[in-house]
Amino acid sequence: MPHPSQQISFTDAEYASIKKVTRRQAFLSDIELLVPWGELEVALKPHYYSGLGPGRPPVGLGLMLRMYVAQQCLGLSDEGIEDALYDSSAVRRFVGLDLGLANAPDATTLLKFRHKLQAAGAEHVIFATISESLSRKGLLLKRGSIVDATLIAAAPSTKNQSGERDPEMHQTKKGNNWHFGMKAHIAVDPDSGAVQNVVSTAANVHDLTPVAEVLPQGVQEVSADSGYRGAHKREEVIEKHPKAKWHVAMTPGKRKALDKNTPMGQLQEQLETIKAKIRAKVEHPFHVVKNLFKHKKARYRGLAKNDHQVKTLFAMASLVICKGRIKAAMAAQKLNWDRTGASKFWEMA
Repeated sequence: MPHPSQQISFTDAEYASIKKVTRRQAFLSDIELLVPWGELEVALKPHYYSGLGPGRPPVGLGLMLRMYVAQQCLGLSDEGIEDALYDSSAVRRFVGLDLGLANAPDATTLLKFRHKLQAAGAEHVIFATISESLSRKGLLLKRGSIVDATLIAAAPSTKNQSGERDPEMHQTKKGNNWHFGMKAHIAVDPDSGAVQNVVSTAANVHDLTPVAEVLPQGVQEVSADSGYRGAHKREEVIEKHPKAKWHVAMTPGKRKALDKNTPMGQLQEQLETIKAKIRAKVEHPFHVVKNLFKHKKARYRGLAKNDHQVKTLFAMASLVICKGRIKAAMAAQKLNWDRTGASKFWEMA
């Protein structure tokens, strides 16, 4: 049976003749085709309400999952996505909601859905399911990695019930500026640019500290900036990734001091340029999460809630980054870039 989002409701029929495709419509259409919905629903079903027993039956998992994904990708609050379901036909169609048949789930329903996912650790399930789907299609490899970290600001205000800033967030100095918040440490596939792993920490944790946890098992080649000097000597890195060969950038001061007039200096400069071109791919997920998904500031208090959101966002970012490869793979299998083609693509072994 086709998902309701494939059908245009009577409520939205008046928009069918409008030829203008808005940026939100185009964006949500891409997300609709990029996400392996069937696999996600199967993976999350054990963590959702069974629907058995007394009381009102729960809202369908498929609808709540789509509402949650739309919220994350559009950078909206719980109340914001509820309003969007009434305001935007594009959001309603993405979620699969017909207002002529049912009301939109309210902000509290989404809040409870998110809390249930967080309590079950479902962010790991979402990230792992998407990663496995990409790996199965040959779009995510783990032989090599690029590691880096980015700061995500948190609210520094103390005008709250406790009268203090979030105790799980900390401040750190970058350049001449101080930043308060958390860090997202990621490992990226140097071929496709998809995210292999994500670890969240407070902002004052050094990039080297979680590097052994961030890298995927069996990694053979690792690229990193100069902040990861000495990573290959750390005991936990040697123990977990004994075969990893590191390509760490030269410090800016040492690179600036190179004598570009000598053959050796020119070769070293060329090598650093090649390293930088390889490392540039790690910036793409940061761009998608911070600029496309508009996640420049932590929304919740505490690392656990924000880690749940960050993992979901980077999983979605992997799909956006792999869009060209997914379209090419579908074309090679003679599948159209539409809902039917995307559904068949993810279902095929």
